[in-house]
Amino acid sequence: MKPSRDISGLIEIMAALRTPGTGCPWDLQQDFGTIAPYTIEEAYEVADAVARADLDDLCDELGDLLLQVVFHARMAQEQGAFDFGDVVESITRKLLRRHPHVFGDVRGLSPEEVKGLWDRIKADEKAERRASGNAVDGTGALAGIPSGMPALMRALKLQQKASKVGFDWNDPLAVLAKIREETDEIAAEIESGDLARAANEVGDLLFAAVNLARHLDVDPDAALRGTNLKFEQRFAAIEAALAARGKTPAEATLTEMDDLWNAAKSSETPKAGSV
Repeated sequence: MKPSRDISGLIEIMAALRTPGTGCPWDLQQDFGTIAPYTIEEAYEVADAVARADLDDLCDELGDLLLQVVFHARMAQEQGAFDFGDVVESITRKLLRRHPHVFGDVRGLSPEEVKGLWDRIKADEKAERRASGNAVDGTGALAGIPSGMPALMRALKLQQKASKVGFDWNDPLAVLAKIREETDEIAAEIESGDLARAANEVGDLLFAAVNLARHLDVDPDAALRGTNLKFEQRFAAIEAALAARGKTPAEATLTEMDDLWNAAKSSETPKAGSV
């Protein structure tokens, strides 16, 4: 078997890996539950390649993500549920249905109108599933958000859905005031010595921070990834500066490292929203 640009080649490889007796022992041992974490991990590695503008790595990571789809589809096929072709047919049907402004008679829509149309079509689809008895989610305003979704992303989705029915702040400054309120509550719990309650308040603070990002039209996950990267770069600068002095971070004082942090920060090219 040779590498191929044809998707059928990848499907054949996965079938071989999952063939009892001749396949891969590790692959044969997997199920939907054990593979799902890898699927999430690969999606984040795609996002990381995009953030780094590394197109070579992006090509590789997209392949890894595609493998996850093929893996899940193969396991479903073994159970007689569906196969890769059904997955492709399902998504193509959905794209055609949700883009009447491209494949239908609707024309001349703005990006905002397209988004509104997409949301209405999704709502109609859910209503049809409920009417047919095939709905897998609830019927409330917050229904349909997977509980296994990363917490930061799920907080954003919950807030977006609540906003659609009018449960929302109307001013980002009001959200900022809520953040200040949450930090005051954390301080009070720390002072009282109740760290369990303080931990609960930290969750409220994070939820409020996501809300502020949403009101500022900022993707909170992307913003945090950017800050993580910035932290890594600045800390690496601290390590390099200390190494030039014959030291490691463990051998330096906090004051020394803080000074080096500020030096690394001041050497960066100023960007909007930098901290």
